[in-house]
Amino acid sequence: MTHLYHQLPRRHQQLLIAVSVITGILFLLPSDDAKASKSTSSDALEVAKRYQAPIDLEKSKLPAPAVFEEVSATTEVVKKDVAMTPKQPEPAEQKLSWQQVKVKSGDNLALIFNRAGFSANTLHKITSLGKATATLKKIMPGQVIHFGANENEELVKLRYQQDIINTLEVVKTEQGYTTNTVTKELETREQVASATIKNNFWNAGVEAGLEPSLIMNLANIFGWDIDFGLDIRQGDHFNIIYETKFLDGERVKTGNILAAEFVNQDQSYKAIRHSDGDYYSETGRSMRKAFLRAPVNFKYISSSFNPRRRHPVTGRVKAHNGIDYAAKTGTPVSAAGSGTVIASGYTKFNGNYIFIKHGEKYVTKYLHLSKKFVRKGAKVKQGQRIGNVGATGQVTGAHLHYEFLVNGTHRNPRTVKLPKSQSIAKKDKQEFLAIAAQRIAQLDATSVQLASNAN
Repeated sequence: MTHLYHQLPRRHQQLLIAVSVITGILFLLPSDDAKASKSTSSDALEVAKRYQAPIDLEKSKLPAPAVFEEVSATTEVVKKDVAMTPKQPEPAEQKLSWQQVKVKSGDNLALIFNRAGFSANTLHKITSLGKATATLKKIMPGQVIHFGANENEELVKLRYQQDIINTLEVVKTEQGYTTNTVTKELETREQVASATIKNNFWNAGVEAGLEPSLIMNLANIFGWDIDFGLDIRQGDHFNIIYETKFLDGERVKTGNILAAEFVNQDQSYKAIRHSDGDYYSETGRSMRKAFLRAPVNFKYISSSFNPRRRHPVTGRVKAHNGIDYAAKTGTPVSAAGSGTVIASGYTKFNGNYIFIKHGEKYVTKYLHLSKKFVRKGAKVKQGQRIGNVGATGQVTGAHLHYEFLVNGTHRNPRTVKLPKSQSIAKKDKQEFLAIAAQRIAQLDATSVQLASNAN
């Protein structure tokens, strides 16, 4: 053994010595107290003999180690965490430094961009986008343009609110500047108003809470049947259903008139708006006649139709074949009906004048104009502005002299029987009549309410 020990590598010798030492120590340690058994029964175990051990397999089943339960639970939690983890957000948009520039009187885009710190080259790139940015050239004092620049002080975004609902956005991309119009959606509500005329139609409209544009539109709807300069009487009344537009809960503007009734000298006129934008009576006949009763918004009639009138300048008895509507110089004059301008010129007596032919039967004449906006041969539409009231020619003051001829014969413009209006298209009539019935019921209810308030 000694010879074998010396033949082993030194490292193995050291290991063998360590094992021998540890084994010796274990033998020297005290063990549990031995208990002598005096039993000599057959129950005593004999050395080198095998014995059968009765084991109950059902009772011997042990629960799974706790460590497996913990691993299983941990795995489940991990799965839930993975399923609930939100998608990583996209990279944040680069931060911009915003400034707003208020348009001053006398400003132009060059001055505004310079004041904002951006070059003429940047302005050129934006204005070169065409119609999309043409609105920037119409900026008015008091309006505001918002500029957003990056860290390099380059213009990245421009915002300009064109009106209450539309905002122009100009954005810089890798390909250059692009435009987009952001439009806010307006909420439309219906509103009802009514009034009885005490002094004049205009004041009644104001007292009813109507905006000036709405008052004028109401007069235009019934302008073919009612002369608002001469026919209005105290006690006349009107009811109106119209749209109001709201933005973010605040009223921002007035919309269309949906239905209206005007009672003039105990004669009721009703108008309902159709989807084509025109107004029709409750039976479907257009409110728009072939001619307007009065082609100008006048203050009063200074001279009526009179075949034997004495001329105020010459003193001679000479037929006054039209009506003189007194109005301020510059007041717009409209074409009473659609037609063709057959004369546009100037004479000593007529001053600046325009004659319009309507088909083969009718001609209207407009005299003493301060300005003319149409020439001979021009096609005009009813209501189109053709000139301004003036005092040119042989006159004593600013007014419009208006004549109406039927087959070459002068007729009184206020009393001449005008051509009947057209009816609504047959394909739309049933749908319109159903809507009209609802609107008429609303107007009638408003009329009853107005009468009860008066009592």
